[in-house]
Amino acid sequence: MGEHALLSASSAHRWLKCSPSVRLEEEVEDNTSIYAKEGTFMHGLAELHLKLFLDDITKAEFNKRLKEMKQNDFYTDEIEKAVEIYVDAVIEKINEARAISTDPLVLIEERLDYSPWVKEGFGTGDVLIIADGIIEVIDLKGGKGVAVSAIANPQMRLYALGAINGFGMLYDTQKVRMTIIQPRIDNISSDEMEVEELIHWGEKIVKPKADEAWRGEGEFKVGEHCRFCKVKAICRVRADENMKLACMDFKLPALLTDEEIVEVLNQIDELTKWAKDVEAYAFNQAVNEGKEWPGFKLVEGRSSRKYSDEDKVAKALLSAGYSEDRIFSKSLLSLTKLEKKLGKKVFEETIGDLIIKPPGKLQLVPEEDKRPAIRSSAEIDFKEEF
Repeated sequence: MGEHALLSASSAHRWLKCSPSVRLEEEVEDNTSIYAKEGTFMHGLAELHLKLFLDDITKAEFNKRLKEMKQNDFYTDEIEKAVEIYVDAVIEKINEARAISTDPLVLIEERLDYSPWVKEGFGTGDVLIIADGIIEVIDLKGGKGVAVSAIANPQMRLYALGAINGFGMLYDTQKVRMTIIQPRIDNISSDEMEVEELIHWGEKIVKPKADEAWRGEGEFKVGEHCRFCKVKAICRVRADENMKLACMDFKLPALLTDEEIVEVLNQIDELTKWAKDVEAYAFNQAVNEGKEWPGFKLVEGRSSRKYSDEDKVAKALLSAGYSEDRIFSKSLLSLTKLEKKLGKKVFEETIGDLIIKPPGKLQLVPEEDKRPAIRSSAEIDFKEEF
């Protein structure tokens, strides 16, 4: 795992708005998601292709490393196509820089130090293009959900500050361009600023907030930036904000004023997200840490019977003298239909030992629930993803 800054550029949208959250997050173990791992793989593949274009590696070395990467579980035709789109877009920008500048500097996966504004602040620029009077910072986004905009994007601005800090004076830079390329949803977004304006933002907006965040001071703020916060499920300020809505007197909709209904409509999405975050946190603690919540217990959810092996079921029935048209539709009949057709007794005698009922998905329910409680994975050798 690579080195990470406490006040990272990628989390700047959060600590710029909710500065004390940074130190709280330190207390929570960092679990890398499958999406983050996939993104890391995409960056590595893109870096490989760009280094070949820039003659930083030989064709033989490229082929060797590409062959190795194709063995990775994250390598798919879809990922390769997305990386190809990104690489083509970057090459186009490199060629544009070469057309207006005699010898532009192109750097791949460059460490960018923005510590003059953020204590121990640094990040990695996917691509840095330094030409006459302008520096462009390019960032690859592997997501295929919501489009990410470069406009007023704090992560990109911090990268740009790092680029100015490292190269601005050497190349007499007047402007910075920040570009996000999100190939899986065909999104390319750019923002441009005068260096003087960017440095003013760093001094007046970033530095005071970064200093507060470093000290764990400032005011907690609730908003969209809570989405990826590691303490979002147990944050008291977020809970208080959502409980304001949860504590409204919902007797009958007709008793609510139009203004109150609008208030509910405006906040219900955030309330639902918060409730699910709390539920997921409580469930994870119960299953994986053996946490016992007063008034709640772990039980198995409902599950359905299924064939352990359809081929063996069909063979057993055919051997018992049943014709194919009686046990097959386009495929083997469902359990319920077959049991009804054969009769419960014959069904059990013929293929009863080929029917399984897997454990139901774990649920955290009130103690009054009639299902028996089960032990958590902290007590037995069992773990299930929520």
